Amino acid sequence: MTIKTMEQFMAEGKQPEVLFWVGSAGSYDDRAKKITKAFVKILNKANVDFAVLGAEESSTGDVAKRAGNEFLFQMQALMNIEVLNAYEVKKIVTCDPHSYNCLKNEYPSLGGKYEVYHHTQFIQDLIASGRLKVEGNLYKGKRITFHDPCYLGRANSVYDAPREVLKNTNATIIEMKRNKRTALCCGAGGAQMFKEPEKGDKDVNVLRTEDALETKPNIIATGCPYCNTMMTDGVKAKEKEAEISVLDIAELIANSESL
Repeated sequence: MTIKTMEQFMAEGKQPEVLFWVGSAGSYDDRAKKITKAFVKILNKANVDFAVLGAEESSTGDVAKRAGNEFLFQMQALMNIEVLNAYEVKKIVTCDPHSYNCLKNEYPSLGGKYEVYHHTQFIQDLIASGRLKVEGNLYKGKRITFHDPCYLGRANSVYDAPREVLKNTNATIIEMKRNKRTALCCGAGGAQMFKEPEKGDKDVNVLRTEDALETKPNIIATGCPYCNTMMTDGVKAKEKEAEISVLDIAELIANSESL
């Protein structure tokens, strides 16, 4: 599978339809790499002309900002903006809600103004426009519950796109009691992914997994690589990994028979 970089597009005197921002997790974490590959499979199936930055992509700086290091955030952001603007990037899609929020809401004030999509929004558009057809009954009869990522849901009010995409799986979609605006965090946000829980507290990801288990799911669907990690660990903590899968929406669509 050959994926072209922005540098290659520029050498050819062309512009891709969209830049795929892979993100730190999607680039380095072995589990998140599977989400990256699934989304690329979808883009190829829909004949989307896309590019990546490759080695020129750096962290958006989100974690530094949430941890309180504004100086480091601005250094990382300005470096990325310089690269993006040099390539005249207009449209970006990412599987990471943290990158999505950062690029969409925090880069404009630093000179980086782009049209930014979360991958579930982009997949929804591909299906709605007829560029991507999702058929097959791989998930028919399965029960799927969706966990809202904080930086997609509460921070950006994107609730419908993931659910609209999931309808195409032909599975039964069940909502947790705490969903959309009232959804409980998975526990990874605000740079919490990289520290242990406070002493005496129950792990937030286990609490959220308990919300999911109440729906008696076969699959917990996620839309964020960090949520995927946290919910997977929660399922393991509840000793349910043999019964319940944790899959990103991109994986669910890419795994369908038509793809």
